[in-house]
Amino acid sequence: MVVFGWITIMLVTDPSSGLGEQWTYGAATWFVLLWLLFAETPLVRTQVAVVVAFATAVEYTFSLGLKVYVYRLDNIPAFVPPAHGLVYLCALALGRSPVVHRWRVPLVAVALSAGAAYALWGLLGTDRVDVLGAFWFGCLVAFLTRGRSRLLYVGLFAIVTYLELLGTWLGVWEWQRFDPTGLIEIGNPPSGVAGGYGWFDLAALTVAPVLLRAWERLTQIGRPER
Repeated sequence: MVVFGWITIMLVTDPSSGLGEQWTYGAATWFVLLWLLFAETPLVRTQVAVVVAFATAVEYTFSLGLKVYVYRLDNIPAFVPPAHGLVYLCALALGRSPVVHRWRVPLVAVALSAGAAYALWGLLGTDRVDVLGAFWFGCLVAFLTRGRSRLLYVGLFAIVTYLELLGTWLGVWEWQRFDPTGLIEIGNPPSGVAGGYGWFDLAALTVAPVLLRAWERLTQIGRPER
């Protein structure tokens, strides 16, 4: 709930903010992220670091570079990189909550059904055809049905769909109608954007254990054996 509330505050206040306010929001968002990480394990902290690094690289490449989507001030707002870490933490918290575990089967089914309806609407129910969203929904299906952390992706579907709908509605960012090739049509936002975001989480789940093992080996070098 902390993350839902904080992200809502950031998105609602951003449309009336300048660069100075964005930097202030960015510092505050980093504080919230680091505060929440104090209670987490080294593995989760590393996973969040991977998500922030990966997502920030994607932001600068696909927003500033390729203009697939653009922010209101044609920049990457300072609160966006740490917000990616908050989104991951939120999805993780939802996925490991007792309620979600108890209802895991119907919740996965709800996420798949709602995602399918949204993707179908993006293809057939609007004059702005959303091909990219349908493709990303296919990715979400794979994460929800074949992934090792399915409940993480249930939480991801909830938080990412919410923030994308709110952010684009408020005009904080806007997706272009076509990808850089001009061939793939995109909704604003893409319907299955949670499936695209899922690659950040997959990177975290895959890379973080490797980084931790490498760090442990590195810190063992030079230590005397007992």
